[in-house]
Amino acid sequence: MRPIYIGVGIAIVALIVAFVIFNYWQKRTVEQAYATPTPGPNASSKPIQLTDGQNLGTKYFKQKYPDTAQGGRGQTIDGIDCGSQEYATLHVHTHLAIFYNGKQIAVPQYIGFAPSLSGGCLYWIHTHDGSGIIHLEAPEISPKQGGPYTLGMLFDIWGQPLERQDVAGLVGDVTAYVNGSKYDGDMHQIPLGAHQQIVLVIGTPSVPPPNYAFPPND
Repeated sequence: MRPIYIGVGIAIVALIVAFVIFNYWQKRTVEQAYATPTPGPNASSKPIQLTDGQNLGTKYFKQKYPDTAQGGRGQTIDGIDCGSQEYATLHVHTHLAIFYNGKQIAVPQYIGFAPSLSGGCLYWIHTHDGSGIIHLEAPEISPKQGGPYTLGMLFDIWGQPLERQDVAGLVGDVTAYVNGSKYDGDMHQIPLGAHQQIVLVIGTPSVPPPNYAFPPND
C-alpha cells in the first residue's frame, strides 16, 4: 500500500503546485493588462486631454457602422466573440491615433458594433466614439487562443488592412509608435493594455507622436 500512498501524495503535491502556478500566471496577466505605461522619450511633452464623446481628427470613414464585409458581422474574429453586453472581467482602455500626410484622421466610432433586426451584438474590442479610445471589455483575461489582445484583432474586427504600406486604406510608408517610442515589429502584435498609446503615422510629413491624457477615472 505504501507505493499507492506515495503516488497519491505526489499527485496531490503536483495539483497544488499547478494551482499555485496558474494563480500566479493569472494574477501577473491581470497586473500587466492594467499597468499604465510611461510615455517614451519621443512623445510630445504636453498631454492632449481626451474626453469621452469627442471626435479627434478629420472624419474620413463615413459609414455609421464602419465594420466592412471582411470584418465583424457577428461571427467570432480572432477568438473574439460578439456578445449581447459589455463585460468587466477585463476592462481597459487603449488610445489609437492615426495621422495621414500630416493630418489626424479620426478613428471611427462604433467599430465592433454589429447591428441587426434582432438587436445586434458587440465585440469585446470596440469604439464608442471618434476619440480614438479603444474599449477592451472582455469576459476572459486572454483570448481563447492565448496571448494578449492586440491591435491586429481590432483591425480584423473592423475589416481593414494593417500593413506597413496600408492602414485602413490610407496608403503610404507607415511609422508606428507605442507609448512614444518607435515600434518596428509586427503591428498586428501591438498589445492593447491599460492606457497604452498607439500612434500610426502614414505618408509625409512625419508627425511626432502626441502624448494623450485619458479622461478622469477612465
